[in-house]
Amino acid sequence: MRFLDLLQYWRDVLFIVFCIVALVQLFYYTYFFTRVMNYQPSAKATSQTHPVSVIICAKDESLNLAKHLPAILEQQYKTTHEIIVVDDNSFDDTRYLLKDFEDKYLALLKVLELKQEAQFIPGKKFPLSMGIKAAKYEIVLLTDADCTPASELWIDKMQATYDDATEIVIGYGAYHKKPGLLNKIIRWETFHTALQYFNYTLAGVPYMGVGRNLSYKKVLFFKHKGFSAHNNILSGDDDLFVNIAATKTNTKISIDKDTFTISEPSKTFGEWVRQKKRHNSSGRYYKPVHKFLLGLYSFSLFLFYPLLTVSLFSHFWIAAVIIFVGRFILQAVVLYSNMKKLNEKDLFILFPFFDVFMFFYYLIFAVSVVRKPKRLWK
Repeated sequence: MRFLDLLQYWRDVLFIVFCIVALVQLFYYTYFFTRVMNYQPSAKATSQTHPVSVIICAKDESLNLAKHLPAILEQQYKTTHEIIVVDDNSFDDTRYLLKDFEDKYLALLKVLELKQEAQFIPGKKFPLSMGIKAAKYEIVLLTDADCTPASELWIDKMQATYDDATEIVIGYGAYHKKPGLLNKIIRWETFHTALQYFNYTLAGVPYMGVGRNLSYKKVLFFKHKGFSAHNNILSGDDDLFVNIAATKTNTKISIDKDTFTISEPSKTFGEWVRQKKRHNSSGRYYKPVHKFLLGLYSFSLFLFYPLLTVSLFSHFWIAAVIIFVGRFILQAVVLYSNMKKLNEKDLFILFPFFDVFMFFYYLIFAVSVVRKPKRLWK
């Protein structure tokens, strides 16, 4: 067989693979990612407010607490609630700052000061466990020291999502909108992750939430023995617990814009990469069905543009263009609708760039799935 014949043979094979990859993409965009765009919370026959314990873990976070804690302490929530800040062996002025807040919000703020670390439990899991154990109320609402609720109704509307069958409520943890490409890349990746975990939850396969905005019941936490199944893993205080404890009947989402939290984004690309590698390292511990769904989608994204490029240089180039245009139109409709729901519409104009960027994203972060991260959570 001549070289040109062999080359054409492989181009034919690669075009077939390209068609399969495109079909996988179309399946995810039509079956999964249309759910948030059509989502309307079901009306309740009766409304009920619940006592809530808000828990924040802080390690050397005096500057962030000074900036963001007042917005949590000033929430408009008339039902009984408490704010617990777990000071995890801070060396900065966190202790003194929290004492000032405690004097002002004596009936509301509870400070839990840890003076030693759990020897074999890395990361945030030990301080968070102590905070949950100290909580007075059944519903706990978690966020981070660098987070600000998007409204004064954050507590009220997050707890309003609960009904008798609900044990987990997953909220959206957004990032501040700032100038520059890095900010948009961080926010795109955050949106793209939320695109998956919100839509998968609505499809009956919840697999993660983010600790910046997550709520669940204490009874569920103790039923699963806290974080004991993955205490040796640095990350996963949010996603791994949800991965273990969430079911299609006990988990709901909240995408009301009043329930969003907004965090400070990384200031440099290297800082963001280190943060993402730490967070992504927990993915290898997900349930097999979740690893399959996430892996198939990621792999199809990774292969799409290399295979498209090869197909454009074959005699199937017209078909390849038609497939690309069809996928592009579907993407545009679905992504815009999801971005509108999650208040990220300004990213839409750049979505073709971000779509190509995902190839490089998976190249950068693939190794973090198998490599152990450092044992520090700060």
